Amino acid sequence: MFIVVYLALGAWIFQLLETPWEIREMETMRILKASFLEQHGCLTGQTLEKFIVAIVEADDRGVSAVSNVTMTELNWSFGQSLFFTSTIITTIGYGHVTPNTTSGKVFCIIYSVVGIPMTFILITALAERLRILTTYVLHVLNYRLGHLLSLLRIRLLHLAGVCVMVLMVAFVVPSAAFTMLEPEWGFMDSFYYCYISLTTIGLGDYIPGDDPHHSNPSLYKVIVTSKGAQKSCMRE
Repeated sequence: MFIVVYLALGAWIFQLLETPWEIREMETMRILKASFLEQHGCLTGQTLEKFIVAIVEADDRGVSAVSNVTMTELNWSFGQSLFFTSTIITTIGYGHVTPNTTSGKVFCIIYSVVGIPMTFILITALAERLRILTTYVLHVLNYRLGHLLSLLRIRLLHLAGVCVMVLMVAFVVPSAAFTMLEPEWGFMDSFYYCYISLTTIGLGDYIPGDDPHHSNPSLYKVIVTSKGAQKSCMRE
C-alpha cells in the first residue's frame, strides 16, 4: 500500500509540475504550425502532417533531419557504438539510438544476456577492492581519533567523508566538466544527467556528444564511456 500511495503521489506531483509547461508548448506548436501554413499557401495541413510524422519517425531512429547538421558522424560509428554497448551492459538504456535491423536486435539480446551479468561481477569485484581502501581509512581514523571521539562519531565522520568523496568524484566534478563541454547544458542539467545515468534510470533526454558542433564526437563518446565506467565503480 505504501508503494501504491508513493507512486500515486509521485504521479500527482509530476502532473502539477509538468502539465503547465506541456500545455504552453502545445499552444506554441499550434500557433507555429498555423503560421507556417499561412505563409506557405501551397501546402495543405495533411501534407505538412505527413512531413512532420516522417521527421519524428526518423528522429526516433536516431537520424536528424536538421538541414545545418552535416552527417559526417553516423549513429553507428565506433565511438557511438561503444557508447551504446556501455548503456546496454550497465542497463542504463538511454533509448536515443536503437538497433533498426532484425539481426541487430537479435545480437542486442544475446549481447546483453552475456554482458549484464559480466558487468555486475566486474563491479562487485572492484567494489570489494575499493572497500579495502575505505576500511583502511576507518582504521586510521580509529587510531588517530579513538582517544578523542566515540566509535559512533568516528564511523559517522568516516561515512560523511566517503559521501563527500563520492559526491565530488561522481557528480560535482563530472557535472562541471559537462557544463563546459556541452554548450546547451547548465550545471543543473549536467548534475541531473549524472544522477540519471549512475542510477541506471537512463531517461535519454540528455545525451553527451549529440551536439553536431563537436569537433570529434566519436572520440568524445569513447571518453564519456570510460568515465561512466569509473563512476559506476565509485557508486558501488
